[in-house]
Amino acid sequence: MIDLHTHTTASDGRCTPPELVSRASAAGVRVLSVTDHDTVAAWEAASTACAAAGIEWVPGIEITAIDAGVDVHVLGYFIDVHAPALQSFLAEQRRRRIDRVRQMIERLRSSGISLDADAILGPGIADTSKAAGRPWIARALVAGGHAETTSEAFDRWLSRGRPAFVPRLGARPDEVFARIHEAGGIASLAHPGLLGRDGSIDGYAAAGLDAIEAYHPNHDPESTLRYLDLAGRLGLAVSGGSDYHADQAHGGVGPGGVSLPQERYENLKARPRSG
Repeated sequence: MIDLHTHTTASDGRCTPPELVSRASAAGVRVLSVTDHDTVAAWEAASTACAAAGIEWVPGIEITAIDAGVDVHVLGYFIDVHAPALQSFLAEQRRRRIDRVRQMIERLRSSGISLDADAILGPGIADTSKAAGRPWIARALVAGGHAETTSEAFDRWLSRGRPAFVPRLGARPDEVFARIHEAGGIASLAHPGLLGRDGSIDGYAAAGLDAIEAYHPNHDPESTLRYLDLAGRLGLAVSGGSDYHADQAHGGVGPGGVSLPQERYENLKARPRSG
């Protein structure tokens, strides 16, 4: 199995990097990428654990871009995680994440829910390589008895249109593609079925997008085929993975629960890249 979309405690996952690799190994995953949001903090521990488990390691990341006020998640593969320009860019992304979480906590306070912002943001403040996000608030809402599950917390408070939602500030998709390319990587559009902006993909391809994540837990067979056809028409490669967070808010698929076919993986690896 080839899983190129997973998350750890460095962003919004619930597994530490070694725990994630252990679960992936037990599930039979033989190629793994950790794609934490706006950080590569898990890289060293995850790559070391993969080497010990005999799993091929793919350096990865998931960067949030903004297009007309909508989050566009871009996966980066085979990146140089130490590239100075990329590190600087990601540090700014993470700073904006902390600001946004604080604003959302303030909005909750206005709705009568008081949460400890310093406690919620503590991991991201103590270790600035970690990326804060809405799931951190959702878990605090559950712990405080304001929601039974993190899914309910999102539905009631944190999703677009709900009382505590704050629009994100970030780079445009073309800028994110460029940052990934500067670090020697390949840029893939994450879970386009969730994005709901298929009409924008032609423009993304013209702006430097390299691949589409056709294989994803939220894509039914018809959607997967649609994105495979679209990738073929646009000359793009294809990526795929479980989007594993070990969190019920992100579904119940485990590592390797969605696998990229070997031929597709070889085509992705062979995609020309700069850096």
